[in-house]
Parts: sequence; structure tokens; C-alpha cells
Amino acid sequence: MKGDNIADRLLDLAVACLNMAAEIDGSAVGKHIARQVTRSCTSGGANYEEARSAESSADFVHKIGVAGKEVSETVYWLKVTSRAGIVTRIDLDRWIDEGQQLVRILGASARTAKNKGVAIVPRDAAGRPE
Repeated sequence: MKGDNIADRLLDLAVACLNMAAEIDGSAVGKHIARQVTRSCTSGGANYEEARSAESSADFVHKIGVAGKEVSETVYWLKVTSRAGIVTRIDLDRWIDEGQQLVRILGASARTAKNKGVAIVPRDAAGRPE
């Protein structure tokens, strides 16, 4: 289905970040970062899924924009983790790069939809086209 690759990439980013959050929440600083990254990394993918089931072009543009902002915030927290020297088993540079790529993709998608309009395909509760 169209958009599945992006959805999978967002899901992979979220899982990597959640694994990192579980590792670093032993200190006050780690706990703060873990809470922030947990919120933003899961929100990016969730908003993307909502955008895929948007009820209008405007709804799609709004939700894809929110998804991009949340992924951008996730990248910020990954950079903070890296720069602070917080030890984690995930490859921070890899996930920072992946997040930056996703931000660019989501931004381009929002711009394209805003400029050209998007065809909204009604979906059932499982996400399948009706």
C-alpha cells in the first residue's frame, strides 16, 4: 500500500528510540530524555498513520505536518543524547540520519499535498481501502 515504506521506517525509528529510552532512564537526566523521546518518537508514526486516513486534503496536510514536527523533535533528543555522551546500545548517528531523512520526506509530502491537493482514499478500521 502507498506509504507503507514510510510507515515502516517511522515504526523502526520509534522502536529504536523506545529501546534507547528503556536503557537510559536510570538517572534524572536520562529519565527526562527518555520521557521526551518516548512521546515524540511514538507521536510521529501515530500522526503519519492518521494522515494516511485523513478525511480531507487539509486534514492530511495538517497531520503530516505534525508528524514531521514530532520526528524533528525526536532527532533533537537523539542529538542531545549523543552530545551529552549518554551511553546507549543504539547507533545514534544512524537514527539521527534516519530521522532527518524522514523529516525531509514528510515535509515534501506536506508541500506536495498543499500545492496539488491529495486524493483521499477512505479506509476501514484496519487501514485497508474501502
